[in-house]
Amino acid sequence: MRSLRRLLGLETEVDEVRDTETVARIAAELDQLEPDRARFLAAFAYVLARVARADLEVSDAETRKMVELVREFSDLPPAQATLVVLMAKTHAIALGGTENYLVTRQFRELSTRGQRIDLVRCLFAVAAADENISSVENTEITQIGGELGFTREEIAGLRASFRDQLSVLQNAKSTED
Repeated sequence: MRSLRRLLGLETEVDEVRDTETVARIAAELDQLEPDRARFLAAFAYVLARVARADLEVSDAETRKMVELVREFSDLPPAQATLVVLMAKTHAIALGGTENYLVTRQFRELSTRGQRIDLVRCLFAVAAADENISSVENTEITQIGGELGFTREEIAGLRASFRDQLSVLQNAKSTED
């Protein structure tokens, strides 16, 4: 299978070493893009799905937000962005923790620091799509941020604009009322 993909120009020997199976499958759907751009978007979508799936449920609001963000960071038409997100969700559900770190590490290798900052902001946006960032989602984002090379203080700074959606703060506020 890999030899056929290489023969068709879908991957090189370097790609075989670098790509996780998840990234390779999603990137294959993005054949009109340059291979590095396709891998970047595949990893980006998977990490978004990783956070959406952190609480074991991906809401419709989270899915819509992921599609919106994939479209924002690409030139994909709506149908293709939706397909990429659905594939990323499927892989996140099926593979769970097996590829989480590997795909996040690959995103780190493919991205600039600015793109990694954008990703962390997007992770908070996906988690907040249903107006509530659960403690499980917050923990997952913190872990991903660490895998991307950010300190806890840097992650807290990026989280600040989503403060009102943090469930732990919502719960504290509701007990005060």
